[in-house]
Amino acid sequence: MSRILIVEDEEIIRSAVRKLLQHAGYEVADAGSVEEAEDNHDPSDFDLIISDLRLPGAAGTELIRRAPDTPVLIMTSYASLRSAVDSMKMGAVEYIAKPFDHDEMLEAVEGILARKPQTSPSAQPLSERADAGAPDSDPASIMFGHCDAMQKVFTLIRKVAPTETTVLIQGESGTGKELAARALHLMSPRAARPLISVNCAAIPESLIESELFGHEKGSFTGAVSARTGLIEAADGGSLFLDEIGELPAEAQARLLRVLQEGEIRKVGSTQSRQVDVRMIAATHRNLKAMTRTGGFREDLFYRLNVMQVRIPPLRERQSDILGLAQRFLQRQGEKMSKPGLNLTPEAMRALERHRWPGNVRELENAIERATILCDSDLITPSLLDLDGEGGDVNIPETLVDGNNEQAPSREAEATSDLSLEDYFQHFVLENQDRMSETELAQKLGISRKSLWERRQRLGIPRKKSSGN
Repeated sequence: MSRILIVEDEEIIRSAVRKLLQHAGYEVADAGSVEEAEDNHDPSDFDLIISDLRLPGAAGTELIRRAPDTPVLIMTSYASLRSAVDSMKMGAVEYIAKPFDHDEMLEAVEGILARKPQTSPSAQPLSERADAGAPDSDPASIMFGHCDAMQKVFTLIRKVAPTETTVLIQGESGTGKELAARALHLMSPRAARPLISVNCAAIPESLIESELFGHEKGSFTGAVSARTGLIEAADGGSLFLDEIGELPAEAQARLLRVLQEGEIRKVGSTQSRQVDVRMIAATHRNLKAMTRTGGFREDLFYRLNVMQVRIPPLRERQSDILGLAQRFLQRQGEKMSKPGLNLTPEAMRALERHRWPGNVRELENAIERATILCDSDLITPSLLDLDGEGGDVNIPETLVDGNNEQAPSREAEATSDLSLEDYFQHFVLENQDRMSETELAQKLGISRKSLWERRQRLGIPRKKSSGN
């Protein structure tokens, strides 16, 4: 069992992280400061240290020096994200920005421990992993998939990972794009160097350039000192840009220069410097369609799309659904002290029939919900509660069967075999310039509220010029 030390001065956060990791099967100790950690424990005895950056007394980065053989994960708020970059320079293996969700923390911990030699198989917590015995750096040890589609993904990752090729990972939300990025990094010659992960949708647009490229002192209001950017922090390693479709136009132009010339220039600086970074990008949006509407630079798209890895949605992985469900059920059963849980035959059929618009993440949530509500050792369809999900998008028959007053367009015919989410994205992008939000909702057979919610979930911004 891996031992983890949490160093955090805020009791609420410390307690929440401790309980989360204990439920995931780790042995956890905690302290409120670096000094308290050293007084009560030997930091070198732990497999991982998770520390807040700003603590009373010594900073969290001091643990990097005091426990040089133990990986340190730094927690920080976005307000001090630039300091986290400096901590990476000092030797932190990774950072995680507050507020973070449980899955994000567990994935970060599992990824760090996967890079550290384990003393026994029990040190690895359950996740989307294949059978024991696969090497930690193989994609099959990080992601689960026995179907042909996932085996093709694993084969492609194994081939492209050792190269310096830029990779674009495409897939719907919840399919595991970040796990694929981690596998690409861990199988590359850069595995010993940092993997810097950036969620482009989570950083305010006004800060994105400063966060990525750094800034000079006085370059804008509040820039009281020069700071290193995330791209520079990834020098020698890999940079994972998640939700790259959310990058504003100016940041896209700067990123293109990084890909073309291998150099960056800080905000407010006249000097450029060379960087050696392997770029991995991911998106659930249709970047090609965005280039046609001006939402994404075409030249940047082609620079990123050197090698494309498509993570299939769960509905295309029919043979993997029950295998994933069993792994999640075992994991949740251990976390909640409910060992021996099983799916009824009816529950298995319900899982296989469901379309899974939220993909693997939705499946994991359904299993977790059922485990909480289960009063026996059997999971039934009613506990999974799948009937009420994902039913608010309806493609009217008039749009695909040609039963309205107009003949079906070629575009409608070409998209009749798309998934619901693909169809929604295609239809909105193609028609939002000439239709109001009300007209779009009526044509799609949904409410304006549902239209807005799906825009948010799929990352399709409203056109300012569209009527309401």
